[in-house]
Amino acid sequence: MQIAATSMDQTRNTMTVFPGLFSEEAKEKYGIDVGKEIIYSAVGNRIEAVTSSASALEGGRATFNLLNETQHWLEAGGGHRMAMTIAGNLAKSRGGGARSMEITNAPLPGEDSVAERTYHAWSKLRDKGSDTPRRAGVYYDSVEAPASVVLADRDSLEAGIKAARGDATWLDLDWIISTIYAGTYPAYQSRRMFLNQLVTDEDSLISPVAWDACAADEMLRKGDRITLGFDGGSTDDATALVAMRMSDRLVQPIGIWEAPDGPSGEGWEVPRDQVIDAVHNTFATYDVVGFFADVALWESEVESWSEEYRTRLAVKASGRSTVGRDMRGGLPEITQANERLVAAIESGRIRHIGHHTLRRHVMNAKRKINRFGVSFTKEHRESKRKVDGYAAMLLADLARHNLVESGKLKRPRSGRVWGFGG
Repeated sequence: MQIAATSMDQTRNTMTVFPGLFSEEAKEKYGIDVGKEIIYSAVGNRIEAVTSSASALEGGRATFNLLNETQHWLEAGGGHRMAMTIAGNLAKSRGGGARSMEITNAPLPGEDSVAERTYHAWSKLRDKGSDTPRRAGVYYDSVEAPASVVLADRDSLEAGIKAARGDATWLDLDWIISTIYAGTYPAYQSRRMFLNQLVTDEDSLISPVAWDACAADEMLRKGDRITLGFDGGSTDDATALVAMRMSDRLVQPIGIWEAPDGPSGEGWEVPRDQVIDAVHNTFATYDVVGFFADVALWESEVESWSEEYRTRLAVKASGRSTVGRDMRGGLPEITQANERLVAAIESGRIRHIGHHTLRRHVMNAKRKINRFGVSFTKEHRESKRKVDGYAAMLLADLARHNLVESGKLKRPRSGRVWGFGG
């Protein structure tokens, strides 16, 4: 068994627990020699502390690895390589059945720590179905405070700390609260360290706390009046079709298609037939009154949708097309739409169904300042962290906003009366 960390200091907290775990009877029966950094047994087994020399670890055949404080395992400190080496060693263990476990505080989004990578990998597995992580041999457990905790409200904060500490009842609530209120840590660090909440870094567009607080236990119903947003890719980029209900801005993805991780993702292409079918099925199921679609890589499909559905749509995406909206232009409008959407999320005026893939895309979106204000982008051009779900949601919200501002909601059109409600 190996207790792994990027420094020996990180392993010490865990290693110092072991001497107290072995009874005198266990020590005598198994010949356990409790040492400081290596614990031996008479039959040659051992528990040892290891650090970030991946080359020294390669080829080891531990049956269990404890990866300690993986929120600090960064590429610069050798953490990424160490995690990959341990995974390779476990796969080659004698007889199989080897396991690893990470123990970590909530990682800081954007640092690209091993803990953050593990969280994203688990999120993608979860997106495919609740049973997929189990079949993949992954178990994820996080005890964290509700997103609704208000730091300035002592009662709310105390309840959040109690929720996050679980059965660690020895933690001193008054001391933790006084530390938070003393300003020793910025708010995002207090939420991460004491409430175990995933919080945004300074460049992120939307806080996970703000997004999670908008979750609603509700889904779209057949016949609901909605707007649609579409952002399409081809191979590497994801493709997203997102609906927003006119009456209350409830957001629900119709579909988000992205390349799977691993070898199955090599040569992957967006299943265009599935996407096209999803668009037509959405128009058959709901009362779609606005549809804004980014034209990049999907020009012919967008043109076809515009021709087929223009008589049903109450607002045009652009001067040239009922559906097509080129996001590479119109920066002032997109920037204003982005600021409006972010403000609505932060104030709780957006609702969403808790879709895991959409949440991941929203969390991946970064702030991009231009001369008109704050727009959005992904962390860099070649980033694997997709934001297409956020872009589609933004277009759906822009379609809704333009329709509201147009004054057409209650105006008869083609035998219809536009208005809020069912």
